[in-house]
Amino acid sequence: MKKQSFLMAGLLVLSSMAATQVARAQESMVVDIPFAFVAGNATLPAGEYRVQKLDGNSAVLLIHCRDANAAALVITHAAQAKEPQSESKLVFNRYGNRYFLSQVWAAGSIRGRQLQASPREKEMPQLARNDTKGEVTLVARLSTVRP
Repeated sequence: MKKQSFLMAGLLVLSSMAATQVARAQESMVVDIPFAFVAGNATLPAGEYRVQKLDGNSAVLLIHCRDANAAALVITHAAQAKEPQSESKLVFNRYGNRYFLSQVWAAGSIRGRQLQASPREKEMPQLARNDTKGEVTLVARLSTVRP
């Protein structure tokens, strides 16, 4: 009887974890980006953006500006942190006044998405020798995707 109760409790925990992951896959991030930036091969204007996976397990991110008619699809690969992220965030590489989207992280997860450096970003260290390279992190908020 105790084994059966333990098994049922374990199944209940696993099903709730699966439900949480399905719900999280339905969420997107909304972030106000105060500068123009490059995502993949697209240059996007400043504005409020929604960032979401194309589907639940996709390596493709859809980045869509709510204010302007601007969007990009970017292919990413998995990134992993040592500890769960305390906040949802977008990380940009900065060269002078040029910004390149580099990483996307969701709060509570050790898994994120890493964008490959675009050809334009790969040229930046040579073109901007006098400009300092930096990293800018913007905090995002989670938003449920509407069907």
